[in-house]
Amino acid sequence: MNLSWPLIQIACGPWTPFVIVTELADGGGIKAGGPLGLLLDLISKQLKFRYNLIPPIDGAWGVKKTDGNFTGMVGMLQRNEIEIALGPFFISWERAEVVDFSRGLYMDRQTLITPRAQLKGDVTGLIKPFTLKVWMMVFISAVSIMVIMVVLVKGEGYIIGYNPKMVVGHSAVWTLQTLTQESSHWLPRMDSGRLLVLTWLLASLVFMTSYSGILTSMLSVPRVTIPIDSLADLVAQSDLPWKLEAGAMMFNILADSPKPEYQETLRRINGTLDHCWADREDLVEGKFAAICDKTSQKTVMSWDFSTTGQCHLYIASEIIYFSQMSMAFRINSSYLAGTDRM
Repeated sequence: MNLSWPLIQIACGPWTPFVIVTELADGGGIKAGGPLGLLLDLISKQLKFRYNLIPPIDGAWGVKKTDGNFTGMVGMLQRNEIEIALGPFFISWERAEVVDFSRGLYMDRQTLITPRAQLKGDVTGLIKPFTLKVWMMVFISAVSIMVIMVVLVKGEGYIIGYNPKMVVGHSAVWTLQTLTQESSHWLPRMDSGRLLVLTWLLASLVFMTSYSGILTSMLSVPRVTIPIDSLADLVAQSDLPWKLEAGAMMFNILADSPKPEYQETLRRINGTLDHCWADREDLVEGKFAAICDKTSQKTVMSWDFSTTGQCHLYIASEIIYFSQMSMAFRINSSYLAGTDRM
């Protein structure tokens, strides 16, 4: 690199897989690797400049504060402390007012990543083939059949002159055994009682055949319900906390949105994380959910499957923000046009 070329200051923060920041062995600063690091080297050679990489003091990308100033690398550009911020940055109207963006490098989206729903034991699984209303009707029908059987048997005994023993107990056990398709040694003596037996046998056969078929299908093809697939689902539950990337524009997006679930997401955040890749182990362990770009989410999922052979994460289908991603330049920078031409 020609030492006569001008030396400019460029801000750079880690964002795997786009920018991989490493410290130089002699303690003389940092070096940028990854796709954007290679792109920066190419730009510097074509536009003939040297550069010094510096990390943002607060480690942030750029959030607009109440006084109109920005944090992080966007704030450094706003104050003319640097010429370029490597990024890549999601483009927003607020950021575009204080910096210039290069042509889009690629498109990406911000969405929610959560622990993957797991199959768990469910003690209520045996009653799920039917709704509560159906079970109540079955219970009422069984009690009604038992009462009618008691009345019939006692009435028959009174008419023909014999005194049946333990009618209530026999009727209750017979009703339950018939409903569950079990054989019963007790039957009423007269035809009226046996007609009731036939009616209850047919009703029980239809019910138990339907029940066993539905239960078998549920056990054969287990259904996993995704509990969190949007921000509305996220704020509707209280078991899983969530975090946002520190210094990211998602704070402004949520704060400016009129949607109540966006406001609630911001109000109830449980802290921040550097970025999804840096906190990938906690994400995989299911300690919290996070909002970040989909490329980073896929990178974390790939790492998880490569190291464990399993997938522990789920990417929600709701797109919170969609935009092109670009490098950021100081307003009226002389290097922007040349970068765009490349």
